[in-house]
Amino acid sequence: MNAPSKDELRRGWCPSTLRPMETGDGWLVRLHPPGARLTPAQLQRIAALAAKHGNGLIEISARGNLQLRGVTAKSHPALVAALLAERLVDEHDGDGPQRLTLTAPLAGDAGDMIDARALAAEIETRARAVTGLPAKFSLVVDGGGASSLDAFAGDMRVVGIAPGSAVIALADRLWLGPVAAGRVGEIVAGLLGRFAARRAQAPGTIRRLPDLRPDALAALSDLPHASPPAPRAAPRRAGLFALGPDGFAALIGLPFGRVDTAALTRLGAAAEAHGCAEIRLSPWRGIAFRGMGEAGAAALLGFAGSLGLIVRDDDPRLSVQACAGAPACLRAETPAMADAALLAEAIAPLLAEGLSLHVSGCVKSCARPGASDLTLVGREGRYGVVIGGTARDNAIAELDLSGIMARLQPGQEIHARLSAAGRFSGSRV
Repeated sequence: MNAPSKDELRRGWCPSTLRPMETGDGWLVRLHPPGARLTPAQLQRIAALAAKHGNGLIEISARGNLQLRGVTAKSHPALVAALLAERLVDEHDGDGPQRLTLTAPLAGDAGDMIDARALAAEIETRARAVTGLPAKFSLVVDGGGASSLDAFAGDMRVVGIAPGSAVIALADRLWLGPVAAGRVGEIVAGLLGRFAARRAQAPGTIRRLPDLRPDALAALSDLPHASPPAPRAAPRRAGLFALGPDGFAALIGLPFGRVDTAALTRLGAAAEAHGCAEIRLSPWRGIAFRGMGEAGAAALLGFAGSLGLIVRDDDPRLSVQACAGAPACLRAETPAMADAALLAEAIAPLLAEGLSLHVSGCVKSCARPGASDLTLVGREGRYGVVIGGTARDNAIAELDLSGIMARLQPGQEIHARLSAAGRFSGSRV
């Protein structure tokens, strides 16, 4: 197996198993398990490989993908050989997305209107025949039940609105439908093909679907326009869930999306002992352990809590998005993840009121491309402070961590501006 080229190690793209990304602590290898599912035994095996070939740190990305850190040029070939031989990853050639779709970890078990998992699998299969899609293209498939994915941005979105019926959104601006669920896969494939052809005409200016002008966006389809679905309540992101005839699930969050291999191995072994049938990764940077009895799922949550993992939906760490930061990331200008942990503890009351916080080590904003109530952008050891925006928006101030904490206290500047802007809204991801 040839070592990845310098181009394949460049930053600002989507890494995969075969093409890692160079970071401050070695190569980052992103895994895409077949069908986005694992067994507890497979989870333990991945943890063992991460410990052997990396630095022992594993992350779950904002799109529910596993990432192994600290892999080296020497260890990468053996890691890839083991992952492929044991069918722990699903890799394909080409520059398009390794995984196109995002679904909820409890899809199909929360009063969904359409079978989001089956539809996502169909779309993935059809999309393999479409060339020219950008690697970061994303398509949200939302069953329309309690596990709402409204807070996750996507180039394209499918949402169930009635039993067997869905609407399709382009760039979250143009809504189309309604469409019978059985036709959605074919329609989406056609939309993807037309977008790829349009992008090929101007590759330098059209990177993602939102880059198209409204008229160009509308020209991709002759479906009737539709109204967007009514907003739903934000879903629970951790805790015990009843799955009906499929038993119970324990949804466990990783603090800021990171865990060490020792803790993950113990968690996987406990899940296996409690009869977990299947694991799905969560875009809330966690893991759903499914198919257990109620007592087993509750016991697994208790064990995960003893490991320092997130087992309650009101845990303030769930309202904070943070990248790896320095020194793990070469581009980061602040230790974003370490600072996020301090902030989560210091402003827990604000987070409990609904404040969403994004701590980014640089302007790239890998942890959360979208807007948050409060976004902090690393700048040479300090942070640009953005209220109600993204890492690329204008900052109202540039402060060090202690200055930010002081100004977040009641009566102080940042707290007052957030309150005046109505930023404790309860919105979250």
